[in-house]
Amino acid sequence: MSDMPLSSIVLGAGSGSRMRSSRPKPLHPLCGKPMLVYVLEALAPLGLARQMLVVGAGAEQVSKKLVEVAPDLPVELVHQPQPLGTGAATAAALAAFDDLLDIDDHADVVVIPADMPLVTTETLRHLVTEHRATGAAASVLARRGSADSGYGVLLDGRAGEVGSIERKPLPGGSAGLVAAGVFCFRRSLLTPALRRVYPEDLTDEVRLGEVVEVLHDMGYRTISVVVDDPVEVQGVNDRVDLARTEAQLRARINLDWMARGVTMVDPARTVIDTTVDLAVDVTLFPGTLLQGLTVIGEGAQIGPDTHLVDCAVGQGARVRHSVGRDAEVGSFAEVGPFAVLEPGASVAPASTIGPFQVVSGGGFPDALT
Repeated sequence: MSDMPLSSIVLGAGSGSRMRSSRPKPLHPLCGKPMLVYVLEALAPLGLARQMLVVGAGAEQVSKKLVEVAPDLPVELVHQPQPLGTGAATAAALAAFDDLLDIDDHADVVVIPADMPLVTTETLRHLVTEHRATGAAASVLARRGSADSGYGVLLDGRAGEVGSIERKPLPGGSAGLVAAGVFCFRRSLLTPALRRVYPEDLTDEVRLGEVVEVLHDMGYRTISVVVDDPVEVQGVNDRVDLARTEAQLRARINLDWMARGVTMVDPARTVIDTTVDLAVDVTLFPGTLLQGLTVIGEGAQIGPDTHLVDCAVGQGARVRHSVGRDAEVGSFAEVGPFAVLEPGASVAPASTIGPFQVVSGGGFPDALT
């Protein structure tokens, strides 16, 4: 990556009405973290000078949640009271930059929606690298699509460049490039180009994609960078998208743990939050659900049909057909089947908690009634 300044703008001010929720869309959880955090974490390794987040309704909730779950991410919040499109949100973020201190003719800015939790650092780094290697004023991350892509089709300008981004289906079942909603711009050109974009007649929204056409018509180079895996740029617009994305993220998490020495008897029936920590030679049986800050020690066996939240399980322990929250299981202990570990419970090392017992915060087992 070049030493030229790079910043990012994450767009999270949309109303998210299709989620039908009082929760701001960027805060909907996926495998233990708000979807917004995945985007911020993917951007962080790029060595950003500034990381701006545009928020709308629920700004206070977003700010509070980021302090709670991602206090080490240096994010600056920009409030946009009324969502008027991606272009207007980008302009609001740009206004927060101090041009006297931050402006640089060679500085770049990545603009990305907050609802794209599967995007990887490698893909974003590739976008920036291609943008700088070609001397582009605007670079569009794209995926290959077909007639059902709906809108965001890249139209050619000069050879090898993007002339415009049109919101229309591809004709006759043909395949082409579809804009993913992620851009890299030369920042010194972005603000003046946005001033040349007019709001849409019916909605008064300003679309960021139209900046590409403006810059192209001004004679600047505008290119596309195709993502290898189109799943990465899959946005979350409703609960169906949320469930689909969670399944893809869960598969990614499970593959990573198996590569690091964890056995899963049935990965399709094993759910692990991204906040969980597993040691080598852990075995997870079908129906295992591990959430929160759960830590599982080396050689432990969990499941089948076991749900642990914020628990610590020691080396070689066995927990089966049981539930626990904010509890501790000592090394080589046996728990279950059908035991309940209440908050604050502690199971001594090498001890046994038999069937249908409840361990309270005081550590004393009682029979289930």
